[in-house]
Amino acid sequence: MRNPITLPTLSDTMETGRLIQWLKQPGDPVNKGEVLAEVETDKAVMEVEAFHDGFLTGPVAQVEEDIPVGTVIGYISDSPQQVQQDHADVTESTSVAAKGEETKEAHNEHRVPPPAEQNVTEEEPVVFATHSASAPQAPVTLPIGWQGVRASPYARGLAHELGIDLHQVNAASDGVIHAPQVLSAALAGPVADLEAGPAYRYKLFTPMHKAVANSMIATLSTPTFRVSARLPLAPLTAMAREQQQSVTLLLARACALCVHKHPHFNAVYTPHALAAREQVDVGIAVDVPGGLLTPVLRDVARRPFDELTEDWRILRDKIKRNRLAPDDYRGATFYLSNLGVFEQVTHFDAIVPLGAAAILSLGSEQDGQAEFTLSCDHRVIFGAEAARFLETLLGYLSTPESLATESANHNQPSSKGEKP
Repeated sequence: MRNPITLPTLSDTMETGRLIQWLKQPGDPVNKGEVLAEVETDKAVMEVEAFHDGFLTGPVAQVEEDIPVGTVIGYISDSPQQVQQDHADVTESTSVAAKGEETKEAHNEHRVPPPAEQNVTEEEPVVFATHSASAPQAPVTLPIGWQGVRASPYARGLAHELGIDLHQVNAASDGVIHAPQVLSAALAGPVADLEAGPAYRYKLFTPMHKAVANSMIATLSTPTFRVSARLPLAPLTAMAREQQQSVTLLLARACALCVHKHPHFNAVYTPHALAAREQVDVGIAVDVPGGLLTPVLRDVARRPFDELTEDWRILRDKIKRNRLAPDDYRGATFYLSNLGVFEQVTHFDAIVPLGAAAILSLGSEQDGQAEFTLSCDHRVIFGAEAARFLETLLGYLSTPESLATESANHNQPSSKGEKP
């Protein structure tokens, strides 16, 4: 018996994963819970574990390839004899496929692809297998577009009607473009006309870069306004130096205490109602090679500051080792973005991430002050509320001594007359 190994969904935004390396080779014995391979997701490098005892067998997926979640990347066989049979089958099928390609190339040397207007039912189908984490599913036959673009017939027809180039559309998690992906591409606006400029070449997105881009596209429907203020930063940075504390962590604490006093900032818009969260989880934007991460500190307004200090140390260590887990970066209720380390950056606007009502950005310290900009979801926050938030923040930044000792009460402030 062979048990499939599927590429698991390792983050809430993951559609594909890049197989970095196999830690086991076909024929090796494996135990349940043992790490088989490493996969690069949109956030970090994660481990794929075995769910059965047995022997790793092929066909196994190739390394350095982007693979849709749920795809079978290998198998675990019950016996070594099955491994030998699998190896023979793979070798034979590879040989047959190579001969078939040679024959196909000889017969189609001068073949011209059919025009895009041709009926999709006349396309040559390919078999694309999809699998769930619980049990393998039967292969699904889907049409393949020109130059390898996989799309359902309805998606292809819709793309033709809307004038969407399927080569510019991201596939769904099963590796195939469906109607929702075409509609999303249509709503995203026009694509640059590359033919009008100089010669170019495509550089594929890394999983992290693609996830950041998709997250930004998803925020296009958020009606955002911004309020800025110059606030004192010198007292906080001086205290951080004296007490050897993290400026970023002190800012996160100040934000969390402000959110606690202005609970609208801990709500999020839904089509049915505003969802008011019970604790303040602060996502902190961190610059990393090739992208952006937002590790999350939990319950920042109420927990002891020494606990937060240790949590921030652990998160930074995970970032350095590229080992953030999904629970380390999901579910923030408020965000902080600090470009103050760049002296030339005096002001910038940040985009409100999905799942939050606001993000606070700040530039570099100039003459003891810094420019703070609060970007808000106008469906949740009103202008005067943003002004009051910055007024409260001014108090904490002017006298930061209480940030390491003060913690909010476990009961949220009364929301009488408030929207949440």
